[in-house]
Formats: sequence, structure tokens, C-alpha cells
Amino acid sequence: MKRSRLLLAAVAVTLFAVMLAGCSEETVDSLSRVKKAGEISFAMSGGYPPFNFYNESNELVGFDVDVAREVAARLGVSLKPVTTEWSGIIEGLRSGVYDGILGSMAVTEKRLEVVDFSTPYYYSGAQLLVKKGASYSDPAQLKGKIIGVVTGTTFSDDAVGLGAGDVRLYKDDTHTLTELNNGVVDGVITDRVVGVNAMNSGKFDIALLGMPLRGEDIAVAFRKGDDTLLAEVNKALSAMHADGTLSDLSRKWLKTDITVR
Repeated sequence: MKRSRLLLAAVAVTLFAVMLAGCSEETVDSLSRVKKAGEISFAMSGGYPPFNFYNESNELVGFDVDVAREVAARLGVSLKPVTTEWSGIIEGLRSGVYDGILGSMAVTEKRLEVVDFSTPYYYSGAQLLVKKGASYSDPAQLKGKIIGVVTGTTFSDDAVGLGAGDVRLYKDDTHTLTELNNGVVDGVITDRVVGVNAMNSGKFDIALLGMPLRGEDIAVAFRKGDDTLLAEVNKALSAMHADGTLSDLSRKWLKTDITVR
């Protein structure tokens, strides 16, 4: 009987040790994982100029890319950017393909159910664009029309809210704006800055229609439970807000400061 009790006690101690090791591994988790790897991987679409896109030399550049690189530097690691389709970007994060999403993702209640967000690093709004010279004078006139948006974005809800007859889904805004330019869709809803940048590029014969449909807080997404990494990135972003780094990067890419509300 005494031997059985000793055996049970030994088993209990072993199980407790395993549980402690598991908890310890969970606590050390995200930040230690990144520090040990010496790099942090941030996902983005790669088709969202001027925030993240491939230039003529096939280099990934843009506001998001520079922000991600600066965050990585302040964490003491290198940046590993990952480009992927927006429609599956959250699932890629949740399955551990990358450490975070730093690709102009808006904070929404629905997304907060499955991921955690950093403090915002910029603020923007949903904007409706139409073909230049179109007869529309108000967004309400797009009711029953064809509106293009990027798959997986919050802009599809805006299109539904306008009463669009058909919401067309595309891989990125290079495609949505090309379709608008070619008259395939009647309107496109995207980030206001993206729209202004597209107009100024001279590649598209398009125009803004009305004021932004709503405002958005843009932040970095992380897996639920990656609290230590989230906290460290929040520290970096707060410092970048305070020392003007984010404002400088915004002016570099957007000719205006969108990092203050």
C-alpha cells in the first residue's frame, strides 16, 4: 500500500512538472520565440499601394513595409515580410504561418473575436471611387450598381450598406481599380489614401465620390495568447508615435500625416 502511494505521488509530481513546463513554454512563447529566431514575420497583401506593394524592381516597399522594418529593429530582430492573399491572411496568422499581420488591417469587432490588435499605427477611412466623368454626385446613387472590393476587407459591408446590386470580389486594389478604370464595375470602395494615391499616379481615370463612408483604426494583428509579443510591439509603436517616426514615414509615402486622429 505504501509503495502504491509513493508511486502515485511520483506520478503526480511528474504530471505537475509537465504542466508547469507547458505553462512556462506558453508564457515564454511569442516574444521569446521571435527573439530566439532573430526575426519577426509580418504578413501583408503586397498589392496595396502606397502601403505595401512591389515596385518596378520587384521590391516590396511602402508605408507598412517601413513601419514593419522599424518595429523589428526596435525589437532587436530582422524583418521577414510575407505576402499572401488577403482573403486568407487571418487564418494564416492563426495557424502560425507568420507572427503578425502588419498590412493596413482595420480593427473590427468581428476580427477581435479571433485575433488581438495592437494600438493603431494610423487612421483612415472607407472611400467610394467612380470613373472620372461619371454622372454620380452622391454615393447613394450607386444603389443597385456593381461595386468592386478586395476579398476579406471590411469594404464589402460598405458596399452592401450602399445597396449595391452586385459586390464583386478581387485579389487586391490593383485589380479593383483596373476594373473600375475599364468600366467593368461602377464603383470601388477602398481606403481613401489608396484612392488618392491611385488618382495621383496617372494610371487610372477615376475620382473620389463624396466624403469617406466611415473612419477606421488600423493596427497590427496577433494570435490570441501572444500577449508578450503584442505588449512589446505596442511599446515600439508608442515610441514611434512619440518620437515622430510614424509621422515621418507617413509623409514620406503619403505626403500627409495619417498617424494622428
